[in-house]
Amino acid sequence: MEVDVSWVYLILVFAAVFAAAQATIGLARTAQQKRKVNRRLLIAERTAGIAELVVELRKQRGLNAAGDAKGGWVWLGALIVRSGVPYDARRWLLVILVVALVGAALAFLATRSLIALPVGAVLAGAGGPIMFLKVMAGRRSKALGEQLPQGLEIIVRSLEAGHPVPTAISLVGREMSDPIGSEFGMAADEIAYGATLEQAVERMSVRCQHPDVDLFAATVRLQERAGGNLTGLLKLNANTVRERQRMRLKIKAATSEGRVSAMILSAAPLVAGGAITVMAPDFYGDVIDEPVVQFALAGFAVWLGIGNLVMRKMVAMRI
Repeated sequence: MEVDVSWVYLILVFAAVFAAAQATIGLARTAQQKRKVNRRLLIAERTAGIAELVVELRKQRGLNAAGDAKGGWVWLGALIVRSGVPYDARRWLLVILVVALVGAALAFLATRSLIALPVGAVLAGAGGPIMFLKVMAGRRSKALGEQLPQGLEIIVRSLEAGHPVPTAISLVGREMSDPIGSEFGMAADEIAYGATLEQAVERMSVRCQHPDVDLFAATVRLQERAGGNLTGLLKLNANTVRERQRMRLKIKAATSEGRVSAMILSAAPLVAGGAITVMAPDFYGDVIDEPVVQFALAGFAVWLGIGNLVMRKMVAMRI
């Protein structure tokens, strides 16, 4: 039986390329995971002491030296802190200016009107960063809910081994990845800086703005004031958080059909309008200057927005 050498060669080449790709992906994931775990530790290596470390960590989270949110707009400062995006005022200002210029240019190219320049700049320069922060805050909140039971279990096992509470909290900061690792690490640093356990956990709750973290803070506060077995309370807390996470997944599965329907119904008119504009530019181009058509399109946009809000209300469930 003769074997085609070319096929063997191609199979070997495919196997080599596949193995190289798997190795590259594995190394990239390992490096990324290590960078996430050691992010706070790298900052600690560049600082001289615990006081400077606490101030630097707060600065990168958009907080002042005292641990409070910066700026006069409380909601924006809270969104910046909750998103976990490193805060750098100069870099952020440069990005906003670039995004605003791009938005103004795109608006002008789409409408050929000078009035669209400031509108596009404001929408892109203000709306774009806010939407980005909201998306990042949502991802961080989801990751916090998934990681918190593991962090609580690490604390429980450390306490059962005889370690003090600050050591158990710092262990979570060293062993777990972001975002839970950074939050517990900041809490451990604040305790070493002079804050009490209750104060450090309360600040973590304010930074995260997550119901499960609020429950953990309430548990610690209750134990600090009323006494009791902290290990048993944290075990119960971990089970409660895990059950709440399971319930969120069930709700997400139950509302998946409604969410997909909402996305399809929202995107269909826009996709159809865009396709008509590209395939037959004169279909709307000949009547776009008519007041009736402009009012009709504006009404369509309003009703589409109202429909999106209604559908979002129907599928948005909280526990």
